[in-house]
Amino acid sequence: MAQLVYSSKINKIRSFALILVFAGILLMYGGILTKNIEWLMLIFFLLGVLMVVLSCAVYVWIGTLSLKAVPIVCPNCEKPTKMLGRVDACMHCKQPLTLDKNLEGKEFDEKYNTRRYQKESKKNK
Repeated sequence: MAQLVYSSKINKIRSFALILVFAGILLMYGGILTKNIEWLMLIFFLLGVLMVVLSCAVYVWIGTLSLKAVPIVCPNCEKPTKMLGRVDACMHCKQPLTLDKNLEGKEFDEKYNTRRYQKESKKNK
């Protein structure tokens, strides 16, 4: 049976921003390769710069989110990690974590972080 591997939300967003940086650089490199077609080179450069600037905005956003995240110590690896939402995963060992007593012992699902699930759980109580 395959074991599910979870990733923390902060690491997912940081990985997305890193992919944007590399994609932007690759697009600008593609612009250098098409320097004979000036309009295509300009489009590649503009898209590349736009992606790098967008990645900077994502890094600033995740930095502010990281400051608001709850710092905890993982019970599995005993390393400090940060938690966003009701459920998250350890940044180091990928252990599912929750601070909500109602969710302890339940199967890990990221739907617990959605407002829709929170509204439904309040209605059921």
